[in-house]
Amino acid sequence: MKKAGVWIDKEKAHLLLINKGKEEFITVLSGVENYRVHGGSRSKTKWGPQDVVQDSKYLERQKHQLRDYFKRVIDYLKTAEVIAIYGPAETYQKLDKELKESYREIAAKIRTVQKTDSMTNNQLRALMRDYFRENP
Repeated sequence: MKKAGVWIDKEKAHLLLINKGKEEFITVLSGVENYRVHGGSRSKTKWGPQDVVQDSKYLERQKHQLRDYFKRVIDYLKTAEVIAIYGPAETYQKLDKELKESYREIAAKIRTVQKTDSMTNNQLRALMRDYFRENP
């Protein structure tokens, strides 16, 4: 039985793939840009015109980058029979939502979605091994 554990945040995803006792630990970098808005300045006069910052184009670009990132992670999950998803912020929830909306056959294999803090690679491996040992 092939099992897959995923710890994901906006920068990277760590995957632990277990198949017949063999473990494979993979890191997938996201490529999602962190944007910082510049602008919103005022004119020199008290009631002069203001520049409006268009957040929508940044948010739309980020949404497309996240979707591409999720596709690369999901490629590793396609052959898994049991999936566990972990993460520190909201990215793990977005991955879960993407799976449920667009990849229902893979979403049916999800056994747990949990919030976890940032961890070292060894702590991640131990967390996922323990989960799969307790929940075969």
